[in-house]
Amino acid sequence: MRKYTPKDNVQGKAYHTDRFWVAPSVPRTDASEDAHFAALLEKIKESIAVKDAYIQIGQMVVHINPEDNIAALRLVKEACDYAMCTEISAVDYLAQEGEFEVFYQMLNLKKAKRIRIVTRLKEGQAIESVVPLFNSANFAEREMYDMFGIVANNHPFMKRILMPDDWEGHPLLKTYPLQGDEAASWYEVDKIFGKEYREIIGAENRDPSKIDRYDTKRFSRVGYEVPFDADISEGEKETPIEYSETLLVNYNKSSKQLDERR
Repeated sequence: MRKYTPKDNVQGKAYHTDRFWVAPSVPRTDASEDAHFAALLEKIKESIAVKDAYIQIGQMVVHINPEDNIAALRLVKEACDYAMCTEISAVDYLAQEGEFEVFYQMLNLKKAKRIRIVTRLKEGQAIESVVPLFNSANFAEREMYDMFGIVANNHPFMKRILMPDDWEGHPLLKTYPLQGDEAASWYEVDKIFGKEYREIIGAENRDPSKIDRYDTKRFSRVGYEVPFDADISEGEKETPIEYSETLLVNYNKSSKQLDERR
């Protein structure tokens, strides 16, 4: 396999900054505004160093140090009835802040409340596995390792879960190119046919969902389809959308609800 060559930081050097809408930050409120969360936060602070805490979209977010993840999760599970860990994952903030954000989404079934335990890791820093507390963390931590390269220490089976064992790189890093790298381009060709077939078969296309602004096949432009290889430099004309007529529902029949949906 061709040796992997690190790419430029595509997160820090976005090619098309004008094409992406940046969502405004979700408003935060003080944890004291909710009696349940206020009491929970005080209980956590008794034994865990809390760096920040606030309520966002109806749930409390608690930031802690990475070495306290086991203690914090055990506390909210055993003493606060947050017995279910519904999600574990990470976010790549390496370009802006030089860190990963690792989060644990916790659910209290008795109170129908959610909290998010959040911590930050430097690149290359590991975190303790929480599998002893939640069996559901097994696959989640393996996926976090596979996609981001974050190792969970003392995990019972720390290996890739989605990508092949010998895959180069971690696909959810923002420095990982959307179209794939050398490993992505030749992996299956080399595995199935051998490197001598590279020139015969050619590199793989691992970005079939890429949308080109001037792609005249226009599969993703419902209502603006044009003939193949048409000139659209002057813009596209809107074409009527035809709906299916079924035995139960006539989607072409005008109605207030359909008009609103369209």
